[in-house]
Amino acid sequence: MLLYAESSAILAWLLGEERGAEVAEHLANVTGVIASDLTVVECERVLIRAWSGGILTEAELRDQSSALARVSAHWARLRVDEVVVERARRPFPIEPIRTLDALHLSSALVARSVDPALKLLSLDQRVRENAERLGLEAVP
Repeated sequence: MLLYAESSAILAWLLGEERGAEVAEHLANVTGVIASDLTVVECERVLIRAWSGGILTEAELRDQSSALARVSAHWARLRVDEVVVERARRPFPIEPIRTLDALHLSSALVARSVDPALKLLSLDQRVRENAERLGLEAVP
């Protein structure tokens, strides 16, 4: 199974949130992961924000950033290119949708051209609902 990794799922895993173990299981049992550069940037920024807000210690920030770097080094990475931007500028099945979510959905649609059976790894309900309306199965 090939997955497109969206930020909400990766952050749940990195931050040890309730569904983080499910995300880790999916990441461990796939043939490959595709993610936008946006996923890595968003995740790193959330970790930095958590550290600057006192939620993570500096050591935890380093550990989680290292875990993200280690895992994402094995991912196929998509750029936010003209095709992704043009699709993100158009309406989605369920509006309103935030800008970064539109970019993730557009990236997942591009990734699906590599493998029509691609699944979307996301915990964001609005992203999941849109993905399913666009013909992408959302997991977990």
